[in-house]
Amino acid sequence: MIKTAYVIGVDFGTDSVRALVADAQTGEVQGTAVHAYRRWAQGLYCDPASSQFRQHPLDYLEGLEQSVLGALAQVPEQVRKSVVGISVDTTGSTPAPVDEQGTPLALLPAFADNPNGMFILWKDHTANREADEINALARRWSPDYTQYVGGIYSSEWFWAKMLRTLRVDEQVRAGAFSWVEHCDWISAVLTGHTNPLSMKRSRCAAGHKAMWHASYNGLPSEEFLSALDPQLAGLRQRLYTETYTADEPMGTLSAAWAERLGLLPEVVVGVGAFDAHMGAVGAQIEPYTFVRVMGTSTCDMLTAPSDEMGQRLVKGICGQVDGSIVPGMIGMEAGQSAFGDVYAWFAGLITKPVRELLGDEAADRLAAQLIPHLSEQAAQLPLRETSPLALDWINGRRTPDANHTLKAAIRGLHLGTDAAQLFKALVEATAFGSRRIVDRFRSEGVPIHHVIALGGVAKKSPFVMQTLADVLAMPIRVARSEQACALGAAMCAAVAAGVHPSLEAAQKAMGSGFDAEYLPRPEASAFYQTQYERYVQLGDFIESTP
Repeated sequence: MIKTAYVIGVDFGTDSVRALVADAQTGEVQGTAVHAYRRWAQGLYCDPASSQFRQHPLDYLEGLEQSVLGALAQVPEQVRKSVVGISVDTTGSTPAPVDEQGTPLALLPAFADNPNGMFILWKDHTANREADEINALARRWSPDYTQYVGGIYSSEWFWAKMLRTLRVDEQVRAGAFSWVEHCDWISAVLTGHTNPLSMKRSRCAAGHKAMWHASYNGLPSEEFLSALDPQLAGLRQRLYTETYTADEPMGTLSAAWAERLGLLPEVVVGVGAFDAHMGAVGAQIEPYTFVRVMGTSTCDMLTAPSDEMGQRLVKGICGQVDGSIVPGMIGMEAGQSAFGDVYAWFAGLITKPVRELLGDEAADRLAAQLIPHLSEQAAQLPLRETSPLALDWINGRRTPDANHTLKAAIRGLHLGTDAAQLFKALVEATAFGSRRIVDRFRSEGVPIHHVIALGGVAKKSPFVMQTLADVLAMPIRVARSEQACALGAAMCAAVAAGVHPSLEAAQKAMGSGFDAEYLPRPEASAFYQTQYERYVQLGDFIESTP
């Protein structure tokens, strides 16, 4: 074992990127820094009304440099010189078109302001039609290429986004040699080898979002893709066949990035993965532990030994992939398309007129106090069956059974309904959506023994967490680390660099444990069982109504 070693985990979120320097033996954090994406903060290249959400690659490159430099500025020079590994996690599926050198088209002058040449963020739902076409063809095809991704392909994923872009933008269609996921590209950038034909591709991204599986010899067949749309003909050979787990090295730091970051060029760069998957590692996931990464949306992680899963396929989730979270385990993903975004929408509904009428200062003051105030009021409200009942589908439904054309609804409003009651209904809706995911795993024969939560909502919203514990009727432990995703990336870096022999060993040595636990209240859980059944009935009605 290396005696003195440090690693860096970099976590690319929806709004910002954060970097963490950690002791590779103990996990003790030495320095952290966060960089907000400048263009994203300005709302550039996005159109929420049409569900278009794009991010410029310059936001990622600037964020990578500034966050890592910011974290390293907090540590002694000896720590900087002792960094042996760096790994990255990102949102996903967040793909972009690239040229033959692996350069995202938006970094070329001709595409600099073209949203279709940028990274298509995970929550972009402009490809709903393409997802429907993929599903229709897959149901007629043998093998069914959606069988390992829950049986339903989503508009949030790789092929749907790619196909939609190729159809609507002739310039991008002509300029795109290949496509890359953000987690693959940014890791490759650090090594200086971005050739799309040779860069190591993430097992996590490929298996959960691109229908990659070893039994298919990689991605869906050329025949399937050509039948889906002739514009996809020949693209498979410009993508990849092999994939790699996050404990493996992608390469070493390029001389250019070593100089920019002030690190040694022999620093190992690990294979990338998605944020929730590395977050589950950072939260010390174990078999049959349900790990909820709770932020603007949720990603729910679960692992099970391969021999115990056997041939079982879980319907309606975001995939089950050997090694996508922990090598040797089947990693399963589910989640909600909106969680914190539901609360943010409600807050915006209230604060926007204030901003327009009274100005930014008054609106900013209200925004800072609004959710804590509503949470405190909502926590005091009695549990009543006549209270408003809401659906959480404000950004469609990710799982179970992806359908991003669905819209949310609220039932039971009257002239006496106030903001606290409505906020409480929205919080309950997000908890009910979580419960439906848990029920799906259990009905498919996958037990859930424990629940762990991490992310901004888990750390900052006791009312939300208590409601969730009551609805799930299970205790919920909250990971102590403020940056569990970045810590998970650091653990992966420690294994890729050879400090630890396995991710399990890295988790044991570097894990930070838990700092809170929410216990279900029996009376509230009994009440919410009835309300949950009403939520399911309302959802069935809305989904069946044109």
